[in-house]
Amino acid sequence: RSNSKPKKKVNNPPELTATAPNQVWCWDITWLPLRIKGMFLFAYVIIDIFDRSIVGWEIHDCEDASLARDLFLRLAKKMNLKGVHLHADNGNPMKGLSLLSLLYVLGVRYSFSRPRVSNDNPFIESFFKTMKYKIGYPGSFRNIDHAREWLACFIHWYNHHHLHSAIGYVTPSQKRNGEDVKLFEIRNQTIQKAREKNPLRWGSRKGRSWNPCDTVVLNPGKKVRAEQNPNERKTA
Repeated sequence: RSNSKPKKKVNNPPELTATAPNQVWCWDITWLPLRIKGMFLFAYVIIDIFDRSIVGWEIHDCEDASLARDLFLRLAKKMNLKGVHLHADNGNPMKGLSLLSLLYVLGVRYSFSRPRVSNDNPFIESFFKTMKYKIGYPGSFRNIDHAREWLACFIHWYNHHHLHSAIGYVTPSQKRNGEDVKLFEIRNQTIQKAREKNPLRWGSRKGRSWNPCDTVVLNPGKKVRAEQNPNERKTA
């Protein structure tokens, strides 16, 4: 083994906690097949882990850091990204110098998954599975316009109509706007009334109580310092 490369230690990604929207985002690129065998489009998608809402997306015919940079630049014109922690996979578009330079200017901190470890970025991977296993997913697309039209409709449904199990069967937009608190109160009142109306049906069992999830953790237990802007690092 004298001629082989020395083993390189890869640190675990950091543990990131979100207690409100726009604190921790994850993003990735997934391939969308065209009807011509061997040709693909690429969907760039950004998810907020707190409420599972899709905050940004685009489809292009290639993977490129400059395209990712343009996506975040357009997002920055719509909302303030300062303070957001962005987690991504270890691909070249995610680590491109043009993108990282923009994130630094915008005040966005960033971290990366370990190479070839999809579990380090589970929220966006789960979204891609939901997207590709949904009834109505075409499997392949005629062209880029067809893909953009379909994904726009899907993300609108996902954000505003999909009852997400991980956030208590409310939609991501309801969670993002704080409407889930009122909805859970109504559910709990309905359960209590049903219990009082027919106590024999419930017996000694405890009724289910719906409560909003106030904390979402990415990569729990992996407390490794994340990469961040140099001016934010603590000095002795």
